[in-house]
Amino acid sequence: MERTTVENLKELIRAGRAKTPATKVIMGGTLVNVMSEEIYPADIAVYKDTIVAVGDVKEYIGEETEVIDAKGRYLVPGMIDGHIHSECSKLSITSYAKAVVPRGTTSMISGLDEYISVSGLEGLQEVQKEVQASPLKVFWGAPYKTPYTIPQSTVAFNFTKEVHEEVQKWPQCYGVWETVREFIQEEDENTLGAIAEAFKNRLPVFGCAPMARGNDLNGYLCAGVRLDHESYDHEEVVEKMRKGMHMLIRESSVTHFLAENIRAVTEVNPAFARRVSFCTDDVTASDVLEKGHLDNVVRLAIQAGVKPMTAIQMATINSAEAYRIDHMVGSICPGRIADILFVDDLEAFGIKEVMTNGKMVAKDHKLTYDLKAPERSSVLKGELKCKLTTKEDFEYKTSVQNGEAKVLSMDVKGPFVRKRKDVVLKVENGIVLPDVEQDVAMVSVLERFGRNGNKSLAFCSGWKLKKGAMASSAAPDDNNLVVMGVSAEDMSIAANYLIEQGGGQVVVADGEILEFLPLPVGGIVSDEEPEVIAAQEKKIDQAARMLGSDLPDPMMYMFFLPITAIPDYAITDVGPVDYLALTTFDPVLEVNEK
Repeated sequence: MERTTVENLKELIRAGRAKTPATKVIMGGTLVNVMSEEIYPADIAVYKDTIVAVGDVKEYIGEETEVIDAKGRYLVPGMIDGHIHSECSKLSITSYAKAVVPRGTTSMISGLDEYISVSGLEGLQEVQKEVQASPLKVFWGAPYKTPYTIPQSTVAFNFTKEVHEEVQKWPQCYGVWETVREFIQEEDENTLGAIAEAFKNRLPVFGCAPMARGNDLNGYLCAGVRLDHESYDHEEVVEKMRKGMHMLIRESSVTHFLAENIRAVTEVNPAFARRVSFCTDDVTASDVLEKGHLDNVVRLAIQAGVKPMTAIQMATINSAEAYRIDHMVGSICPGRIADILFVDDLEAFGIKEVMTNGKMVAKDHKLTYDLKAPERSSVLKGELKCKLTTKEDFEYKTSVQNGEAKVLSMDVKGPFVRKRKDVVLKVENGIVLPDVEQDVAMVSVLERFGRNGNKSLAFCSGWKLKKGAMASSAAPDDNNLVVMGVSAEDMSIAANYLIEQGGGQVVVADGEILEFLPLPVGGIVSDEEPEVIAAQEKKIDQAARMLGSDLPDPMMYMFFLPITAIPDYAITDVGPVDYLALTTFDPVLEVNEK
């Protein structure tokens, strides 16, 4: 995306008036006009990376103009993912573009916050350069703060209100990213400082307010938050929209909210549709390759009873308008960037070819050219600055030598929701033991940036582990080292293996490494091809199932444990967290000697 100058404006005006021939024209297609909700035959003229005319474009053709035959296909705007942590796919920006652009996602809104948590602004700037070389546009929102946790956990870089005073002036900045409700409610100085700076710079504030209703929602909206991507039922969507929010319906690899949330449109009020858009938030490479990306979300919406035109608007112009970028993307109109999808059938929404930035870049779900990742500097090296562990680091010690302990175990009820489960565990030789029969494992988070050496320890349920351990250095939003297991020895082996390898995901049983997925870029992503990562994901998943877990994605459910923004419980490097009380807690409630 070029910076607008007087000279390039002159160029575009001349091209728009047909005084300068188009670089390319697309002939013989059927336009899906998301602005007027019409579908009709129209040709398109493109000058460099910009659409300059739509309709009859014969006057725009010069001797060197390339003519592209649309072959009667529907011409649809490139799709916009309204909220995505692409890092959760374990794919670098380059690899992620290879996966999603051929499926029609040409833009995404992201804070690139996982990169910031491990490498600060220097790493962020490297990633932003990588974006410029890819066919995928990233409209960056500056994270409202880092870390996102209460109490404050440890990350490599703390995003403060003073940082906002600098970065909100960057040309890459399009708003304030994912402002979590509790930080507004608790009147956090850095959060409110970021919002105040955004008001000064006329930037929108993006939200994150799961389960916010009533007075809490009213207070949240009084801070000026424009949109939200996280509602747990359609009544929540309705209330938020009636109170003026733009709503994003999330359909991720682990949270399938579309079927429920789309009811706000299909059952309550069809007029809501024009201010609803889509996001995927967290996806796996396997899912994208097998099901698709936003193209899959469009298909799901159509299956749920939404008209194809309306579903396409949700994936394009609605998101662009919500984020105030509709002058650049979201429609096929003069002056917009030439991101165009060639679709064979609107109901089935099969994307055959993709143009981004005025260039044909993909066909039949593959890029048509060789996209290379940049050389990685030491800033994005996946070094885990933890001391090697011993099994004693993962043993919960208590004052009683032998007896029983009543403990609070965090019981997973979905990828983000954990509820209280009180269990009685054995105490032997002063150690509270996990219990596979009661489905109670140990979980620990190790600070891995060399800032304080924090280690936490707690109990969790829902994974049904019968043996072994698993660990991940990719664990949003802090990306500290998370390890879970029912064997302290195996937990230590898993943690140490990732420390030695420089990051990744690993599954261990009986002292042996069952599977390892390396993540050398920041310890959170890889430059491997999406197909390679998808195959490794499946192996990791199979290995976790060998430990006994029957969760849809055991590793992903585990690495979400440090997210404190959703009730009721979480764990970070500072300890297990009671989200409702916004404080850490001791998971051992009571001990009795026997």
